[in-house]
Amino acid sequence: MPIHPPEPFRIKVVEPIRLVNRAEREEALRQAGYNVFALRAEDVFIDLLTDSGTGAMSHDQWAALLHGDESYAGARSYERLAEAMQQIFGFRHFMPTHQGRAAESILTALLVKEGQYVPSNMHFDTTDANIRARGGRPVNLVIPQASQPTDRHPFKGNMDIQKLRLFIQDVGVENIPVGMITITNNAGGGQPVSMENLRAVAATYREFGIPFFIDACRFAENAYFIKLREPGYQDKNTLEIAHEIFALADGATMSAKKDAIVNIGGFLAMNDDNLYQNACNELILREGFVTYGGLAGRDLDAMAVGLWEGLDEHYLAYRLGQTAYLAGRLLEKGIPIIEPPGGHAVYLDAGRLFPHIPQSDFPGQALAVELYRQGAIRAVEIGSVMFAHPDPETGEMVYPALELVRLAIPRRVYTQSHLDYVVETIASIAERGEAVRGYRFTYAPDLLRHFTARFEPL
Repeated sequence: MPIHPPEPFRIKVVEPIRLVNRAEREEALRQAGYNVFALRAEDVFIDLLTDSGTGAMSHDQWAALLHGDESYAGARSYERLAEAMQQIFGFRHFMPTHQGRAAESILTALLVKEGQYVPSNMHFDTTDANIRARGGRPVNLVIPQASQPTDRHPFKGNMDIQKLRLFIQDVGVENIPVGMITITNNAGGGQPVSMENLRAVAATYREFGIPFFIDACRFAENAYFIKLREPGYQDKNTLEIAHEIFALADGATMSAKKDAIVNIGGFLAMNDDNLYQNACNELILREGFVTYGGLAGRDLDAMAVGLWEGLDEHYLAYRLGQTAYLAGRLLEKGIPIIEPPGGHAVYLDAGRLFPHIPQSDFPGQALAVELYRQGAIRAVEIGSVMFAHPDPETGEMVYPALELVRLAIPRRVYTQSHLDYVVETIASIAERGEAVRGYRFTYAPDLLRHFTARFEPL
């Protein structure tokens, strides 16, 4: 096992957690309808459900909260965030939102009409749902290596440029109001996108006159992967790489709950003046005035500090190292995962771990339930519960290529011994894998069903 960088911080405040007994866990699962989203946080021992908003803020971020200006309009907190936004992203306009899905909602409300398509490498759940809610069709055009779990391609988040060109020519430019890419590619294993690929994607969209927006939730992790893996970038810092990334785009959405390491917040940014004015009107209707966007002033200040902390290369080396440590230990135990590990999470391959469970019986959900049952560990299914959907033309069910369970690591929260506990729990599940059975829905909404669905064991 390689040695990974130690934590570049000391722990100043701790929160007690407790491991509830097996009988309590069984009852909690029944009460939750076997959906881990419905579990009470106090009944969870290690919470790897998401890295969104669950990180530990730094002492500088906590200090920044006290500088929060709660003026309704034109607050100093907004000006401090605006300065960070300009220095890091460089777009002409931006607006804060309470989180990333609010930015996606505004963007799709303005651009996407019924029957139109939005291509990307892979859309994650809220982006996918916001497009579908407008009657649009999200399209994933990631490279083939993304669906090959053991392929160690360094940039498995890349978009397939040939597929993108053919898709645009097939459906027609008039039916594509916006093109996107997600960095890193959350739905496909947290895999990064190379600068070479970003340039090619941008050039293709530009050739056809399609606006290009980046889903930038984990842009800092992606920038650091580029520094580590892409020739010609070893001597560039993450800020310089970020400048190069966003100079390629017409705009971006971001949940700041990821790489800005805050508990709440996000933004929508763009260069187009008319789009910005229309977005302001939508923001005021849905979120709040343009200088606070549904957030308290103190949240804007914490975000302004966190955007810089997320780019710190000592922090990023630890962040990627912690994920690599968990992945390495799981591979030592023979647990199938997406390789190589991404930046924010390790993705268990539930399809390979439970080959006896068909996709229609949700092997990923079965693994998520077993993680809680065996060790009070909460993780999220990223497979057929989240992404299977009926084909709009035929009505037949379309299943994702992979059945995954994501172990998302909150930033600056858990230690190596916590991760070791996770590894041992998963190994114990794998030993009795053939005894695990699938699940079926007892309730499921049309969109984002993984959040509120209920299940029963088969």
